[in-house]
Amino acid sequence: MPIHIFNTLNQPGIFTSATQAFGINDVGQIVGQYSDLGGTHGFLLSGRTYTTLDASATGDTFAFGMNATGQIVGSYTNATGTHGFVLSAIDYTTLDDPLAAFGNTIARGINTTGMIVGYYKDVSNDFHGFLYFNGLYAPIDDPSATTSTQALGINEAGQIVGVYVNATGQHGSLLSDGFYSGIESWSFFSYSKGTKQGPRRSGRRGQVLWGSGEERGPRPSAT
Repeated sequence: MPIHIFNTLNQPGIFTSATQAFGINDVGQIVGQYSDLGGTHGFLLSGRTYTTLDASATGDTFAFGMNATGQIVGSYTNATGTHGFVLSAIDYTTLDDPLAAFGNTIARGINTTGMIVGYYKDVSNDFHGFLYFNGLYAPIDDPSATTSTQALGINEAGQIVGVYVNATGQHGSLLSDGFYSGIESWSFFSYSKGTKQGPRRSGRRGQVLWGSGEERGPRPSAT
């Protein structure tokens, strides 16, 4: 029988609480958030050292993902809304998807190449995923979604995982083998029903045929 060892993480401090770990990179560095009397802060745990992350001096900070080179992504709040960020060394860069309404952008994952995924909220309060790379935003909308799509993680191969919502509930999703104009396959997983619906490839890059071939998958374009 395998032995599993769990380590509890609590940000040091007399008045700290609600510590949550959200991401870990290949060298074991962990990012997350904690709360204290001053609000919610991101943190980086490297070895035995906790470092507080505050992207905003006036609001809350949440750290969600980190790549092997030490770049961290997350979100922060201020008077103008919720904004994504990427932290490289000591420099914070704000990420605001141009299609977002009221400053609602959240960055959730980053790979070593620097590709960032997350989601934003539009004027109808629906969520849409995005891929950000080299200054360009590409929207990600699951073809089976009727209200919301959220991109939550990306690996070194550029595969993106997330969630979408339709009339039957919330479902996990995998976007694989391509980004921007290179979308080739989507796979959807519904854990509530224990089913998997797979696509048929059309033979043309950027197009996916579903079931009878009447529904085509999305092709994100840079905005």
